Amino acid sequence: MEALYAITTGILTASGIYLTLRGRTFPVVVGLTLLSYAVNLFLFSMGGLTTHGAALVGTTEHYADPLPQALVLTAIVIGFAMTAFAIILAMRSRGDLGSDSVDGNRTDREDPRENKA
Repeated sequence: MEALYAITTGILTASGIYLTLRGRTFPVVVGLTLLSYAVNLFLFSMGGLTTHGAALVGTTEHYADPLPQALVLTAIVIGFAMTAFAIILAMRSRGDLGSDSVDGNRTDREDPRENKA
């Protein structure tokens, strides 16, 4: 179970970093979302992966730690809000600049320095 979590976290992290380094805004937003999922899995796994664990201490011998669960729930809410903000920011940038390139350069205009003969 721990190996599956480690592999999944690694794949999500690698995919998120790859997409974050792209030149357009939509892959960057998707990459940041994948990175937040990877961090959520990492936080959740830090509490120890137990099966059939009780949520209350004292009812059984094995229990689930509620702190990582609360941290992940908070991170999901904050991640959703930041994703919505990044999408609105990308839409505004596209409307103002006319391009969805993350460096702010317009790709739909011709360069005036180019000499057309």
